[in-house]
This record gives sequence, structure tokens and C-alpha cells, in this order.
Amino acid sequence: MKNFNTNFYIWNTKNSLWGIVFNALCILIITSLMSACDNFVDVELPKSQLTVSAVFEEKATANAAMTDIYSKIRDTGLLSGSPSGLTHSLGIYTDELDFYGTMPGGSAWYNNSLIASNPDVKELWNNSYNQIYMANAVIDGVAHSFKLPAVDREQLTGEALFVRALLHFYLANVYGNVPYITTTDYAVNRVAVRIPVATVYANAKADLEQAIKLLPAAYVPSDRVRPNKYVAHALLARVDLYAGLWSEASSEASAVINNTGIYVYEEDLDKIFEKEATSTIWQLAPGFSSGNTLEALTFNFTSGPPPISALTDDFMAAFTADDQRKVHWTQAVSNGTTTWYHPFKYKHSDSGTSSEYSVIFRLAEMYLIRAEAKAHSGDLIGAKEDLNTIRHTAGLADTSANTQDEILDAILQERRLELFTEFGHRFFDLKRFNRTQSVLSAAKPGWDAHDDLFPIPEAELSLNPKLLPQNPGY
Repeated sequence: MKNFNTNFYIWNTKNSLWGIVFNALCILIITSLMSACDNFVDVELPKSQLTVSAVFEEKATANAAMTDIYSKIRDTGLLSGSPSGLTHSLGIYTDELDFYGTMPGGSAWYNNSLIASNPDVKELWNNSYNQIYMANAVIDGVAHSFKLPAVDREQLTGEALFVRALLHFYLANVYGNVPYITTTDYAVNRVAVRIPVATVYANAKADLEQAIKLLPAAYVPSDRVRPNKYVAHALLARVDLYAGLWSEASSEASAVINNTGIYVYEEDLDKIFEKEATSTIWQLAPGFSSGNTLEALTFNFTSGPPPISALTDDFMAAFTADDQRKVHWTQAVSNGTTTWYHPFKYKHSDSGTSSEYSVIFRLAEMYLIRAEAKAHSGDLIGAKEDLNTIRHTAGLADTSANTQDEILDAILQERRLELFTEFGHRFFDLKRFNRTQSVLSAAKPGWDAHDDLFPIPEAELSLNPKLLPQNPGY
């Protein structure tokens, strides 16, 4: 492969992960420059041939390259609000959603019958590593930039490190042991090996700690669509929680919660998912200035039967009668004989006025992370205080849990009702609490123990045998 200072060209190669990522980067930069969509900076394409080094010498083009990664995350891959993203796919994979649609591959998720040749499994893998490659390209390009001001180099590097950590974190939670890719060197990437999940977490933690040093405290711009240092703190709190680092998880969550100059806990359930919500830590803007979220398009329907999916009866029964989240965050649709419920966190499917962005991190999760970390550390009073903050917003009384086990059970239940249909929290929580088998084998007739992990895409194993062995059961 040519080095990073040579002219862009499209490399014709096999349709594999490591082969397509270079092409994707070329397309990323060029389309960022030529297109005015996604509210990116509209930059005129130079008449001479575009070079990678030129992209990262100018603030406008460098920012366009980074923000285009966010558009890819929003539209494709693990964090997309579309039916193929984890929010929906893991909803029908677990006990949140019943599947009614005809989406290709949807029944495989719903029936827990994924196989290594499933195209959706491969697409999630490839899109994620594609986006990781793009983040590494930004890191590399900025490092070799001579003209970009230091403050911009630091912000772009910090953002790219955050994205790299974020995507590897999700990959590890769905595929298990995965490669942690930190280079744009094709020769290295094409023979990458899988590393243990604990090592993935450690690498993500290192990336995030570096990102925190580089990113500013303020949002640039102010609409919270590009990470600041507290977004990195929020992800680090989650990584530490999953790694069982209770004190660290509590401290990282507190770093966000205690910054009341930026984050104000929102008690109005109807405002939490609005784009100006003060409890939002990080969100993704829609694809055009008058648009709203892909989540609203995916979940909202006005007549039955549901076109794609609906909340399960078991999930709806988990709400107590006085839980206001049922009133404000779900909506009933009836055809006269049958009633279905769909998620209604995002209320605007139309594109007339942009009022909602896709919220990736929000303050409620930080309280729940800190509650769980405190419970594990023995601070039961503090755990209950944080848990009750969430309960009070939902119109509920203080928790009746007292022992450590009771409080942890109450936290798991609160996470179910607070974070439903938000990027797979339910699946990951059941895994962390070692309850996938006990809960999902009862709720999902097709559930098997090996369904805790997705299969590694068959095509990737063929192209890179160093990814072997395949996950158990596949």
C-alpha cells in the first residue's frame, strides 16, 4: 500500500473487511468534501488530484473527515437507529421486541438462529471495522499534518480515539474476542488476531484516558454531536463497569454527573430525547437539517399489525401501574381487536422540523452505572440514592431493596425499564449479570447458551485464518 502522503486511488480487491476499508476511506474523504449533506462543512473539491495529506492540512477538510465518520455510525453498523442496528436487532434478539416484519434476516435474529454465513452478521462486523479504520486514518493523518493548529490536532485525535474505543467495546460485547485495530497498515490488519475481551477493555480504557487528555471540556460545536472529554468519561465509566472495576466506574460516572455546569438532570420524560436536553451527553444529528431520528422511523407506527416490531407483552407487564415511563415512552396502537405497543422515546418520524437527535449517552445511565458500582463496592446507601434518582423521575417511590443482592436485582430491573431499545443494553446487562440463559431460554424458545455471542463471519475466517477458532456453537 502506498504511504499516507500519496495520492488517493481506489484499490480493487476482494470484498473482504481489510480490502474494502481503504476504498471506504477514499469515499469518506471525497464525499465529505463534495457533499453538503449531514450539515458538514461544504468544501470545494480542489481542481488538482486530492491527497490525503492535503485533507489533514486544513481545518475544514479535517473536520469533514471526522464528522463523516459520525454519519456512517448513525446510518450503518452497530449504533445505527435503523432496523439493522443493535437497538432493533438486539431488541428482537432478546425479550424487548416481537418481530412482525419481513426484513431480510430479521427472523434469524428473532428466532435466535444466526449462522456464520448470515449477511447481517458480516455487515455489522465489516461496517464497524470500516469505521475503526477511518478513525485510525484520522489519527494518522492528523499526526502527519504540518499546518493544522495544535488545538485542532488534539481535538480530532481525541475524537478518533473515542470512536475507536467505542466501536471495539461494542464489537467485544457481541462477538467476544476480537482484533483491536490501531493502524491503517493493510499488511498488519489483514492478519490481525483476536484478543481476549478483557484486553479489548484495557485497550479501550487506554484510548479513552488519552482522549480525555486531548479533548476540550466544552462541546465544539455546542449541540453535543461531537464528543468532549466528558463523553469519553461516560464511555470509560461503562467500560470500567463491564470490566468489574467498581471504584473506577463510580469515579468516571461521577466526573460526568458532578459537572452540573454542562449536565443538568432532566426530570421531564418528554424532554429527555429532545435535541436540546440538558441530560444528553452525546448524540448524533440526523442526516439533514429538517430530519429527526432513524429510531423514530424504525419503531413508530400508527396502525396494526406492526410493520416491523412491537414491544413484547412481557416487557410491558414489567411496568408497575404508576410508572410514568409506560405513559410517556410507549404508545398503544389498536386495530379494534388487538393492541400493540411500540417504543415512543422518539416521537417525531416526520422531517418537517428537526427536534430530536439520536441520544447515545445520557445522564440516567451514569446514575445507574454509579449505583451498580457502589452496590458491588458495599456502599448500599449510595447505590440506593442513585437508583432512587431514576425511580423518582419515573414517578416511583424509593426502592424497597435493602441487601446487596436485592439492590443489584433492582438496578437490573431499573435498567431494563429505563434503557430499553437503546443500543442493546438489555442484552449486555443480562450477560453481565449471567442471566441470559435463565431469562432468555424462558422468553425465547430458540435460545441456546452459545447465543451469548454472535458468530465470527464465515467469510472473514476464510480470508484470515488467524481469526480462528470460531465462537462455540457455530
